[in-house]
Amino acid sequence: MTIRVMLADDEGLIRDALCSLLELEDDLEVVGRAAHGEEAVAVAAKVRPDVAVLDLQMPRLDGIAVAERLAEEVPGCRCIIVTSHGRPGYLKNALAVGVRGFLPKTVSSQTLAAVVRTVAGGGRYVDPELAADAISAGDSPLSPREADVLALAAEGNPIEEIARRASLSVGTVRNYLSSVVGKLDVANRHEAVHVARRNGWI
Repeated sequence: MTIRVMLADDEGLIRDALCSLLELEDDLEVVGRAAHGEEAVAVAAKVRPDVAVLDLQMPRLDGIAVAERLAEEVPGCRCIIVTSHGRPGYLKNALAVGVRGFLPKTVSSQTLAAVVRTVAGGGRYVDPELAADAISAGDSPLSPREADVLALAAEGNPIEEIARRASLSVGTVRNYLSSVVGKLDVANRHEAVHVARRNGWI
């Protein structure tokens, strides 16, 4: 049986290389390609692949958001995330929305093909090293609202702009950032951003 695959990656060279490598496999057929998240959802809805191989970080919806949409709109499609940003929080968020495979872009084409087959057959695959990192990192101590505020701070926005974009008062934003600094046991919000990004919490 041929497994129908869709590839989504905003880097054309990587997307084309993955396509070429997977199509060397007799039982795999690439039936769609996408350069960003919204296109991935549209292409999957049209071609109805068995497996979607999604880059984690894409414009116009990241891979996790795409997987969440596909779970609702193309329920027969199973999703695999490939990433050069294998941080623990990303793995946990991906699994929470039903992603069946999670692996770094450093894997061989043979491994990727094997994971596609595993996932198409109803199994799961998580890179062992990423899984170990996720277990050791633990869950994010930040509330969803704290994470949102910190993500806005990570963009370099001043307090007033964070407050406007988050629809909060300036005082509330300061309180959230103070709470974040305390929870992460760091000296300031810049260090908090570093820690949260390293763990994939924002």
